[in-house]
Amino acid sequence: MKPIPAADRRVANIHDADYARWEGGENPAEYLQLNPSDDPCTGFHIYRMAPGTRSDAHEHTGDEEFLVLEGELTDHDGTVYRTGDLVWLRQGTQHWSHTEGGCLLAVYIPTAERNLPNDAD
Repeated sequence: MKPIPAADRRVANIHDADYARWEGGENPAEYLQLNPSDDPCTGFHIYRMAPGTRSDAHEHTGDEEFLVLEGELTDHDGTVYRTGDLVWLRQGTQHWSHTEGGCLLAVYIPTAERNLPNDAD
C-alpha cells in the first residue's frame, strides 16, 4: 500500500485543537470538525459547551447520536446525561439542552437541525 496523502488525513487532539465557534443560533458553543465536505455541526464532530450555556431549541432532521466525553448535559425535560453516556435521539425529536459545568460531546448528526423558537416547550 501507498502512504496516505496529507490531503486525505486530518488529525486533531480534542484537548488542544482550535475549535470553531458555532454561529448557527443565539447560544454560544464551539465545535471541532475534521471532514471538510460536511456542513458545520453535521456528520461526526466534537461539540463543546461552556459552563452555564444552553443549546438553541431545535428539531432533528435525522437521528442524532452522541457520547458525553466530559461533564454533564441536561435536556429540557430534566433528563441528565453524564460522562460515558451514549445517547440516541430519533429523527423528529425536538429539544434543547443546558450544562451547568460545561460539557464535551462526540456527536454524529447526518443532516442539519431545524431551529425552533427558543421559547418552544
